[in-house]
Amino acid sequence: MKPEKVAVVTGAARGIGQAICEQLLEDGFHVVGLDISSVDWTQSERLSSYQLNLCDAKAVSEVVNTIANQHGRIDVLVNNAGITRDALLQDMLEQDWDSVIDVNLKAVFLLTRCVAPTMLEQGAGSVINIASIVGTDGNIGQSNYGASKGGVIAMSKGWAKELARKGDQIRVNCVAPGFIATDMTKNLPEKVIQMMESKTPLGRMGSVQDIANGVSFLASDKSAYITGQVIKIDGGLVL
Repeated sequence: MKPEKVAVVTGAARGIGQAICEQLLEDGFHVVGLDISSVDWTQSERLSSYQLNLCDAKAVSEVVNTIANQHGRIDVLVNNAGITRDALLQDMLEQDWDSVIDVNLKAVFLLTRCVAPTMLEQGAGSVINIASIVGTDGNIGQSNYGASKGGVIAMSKGWAKELARKGDQIRVNCVAPGFIATDMTKNLPEKVIQMMESKTPLGRMGSVQDIANGVSFLASDKSAYITGQVIKIDGGLVL
């Protein structure tokens, strides 16, 4: 009997992260959810979780070591956790710049740095970083968010080359969501939602399941020859 594959997902408590966890559970993974809040939406025996600050390098290292020692492997890492602190350039506070860069960019570096040795020892793995179309095309009032997600994309391309350079089958890709129905968008004025939907060729907001489906593909062997790519899941919003 083959050992159960293990997927680690950040931002697992709700929204896109929860949908990704649920999909990977359905795909047969043992899922380890990481979040600053408690992950309490299921009692599945194949889901374990840790509550931690992903910007705390020591805590991240300790949790990753625990996961690797307990399961003996880490097959998939999904860096999903992210925040927004929107403001126009002249109004943006330094603390809001720093917090977005820390959570959205630095935490991805810290966690992937800790997981990489296990994947290198295995000779295989899939790192999936949740970026954004704001990281590829920008957006008014989101210079901090765009910089963080653009940085994630650049890191991912570098890691795709670096982690496979000795023949290891470690793949690093990004999923770049477009306009998705989540807690980040639920309080937007209806006129803004209608405007964004009208700009989207498929005529609707994306769902968290749309993103989870993309992650599922990149986590599977069906994407075994795909690395260093940014897959936009945006209904055609950015063409």
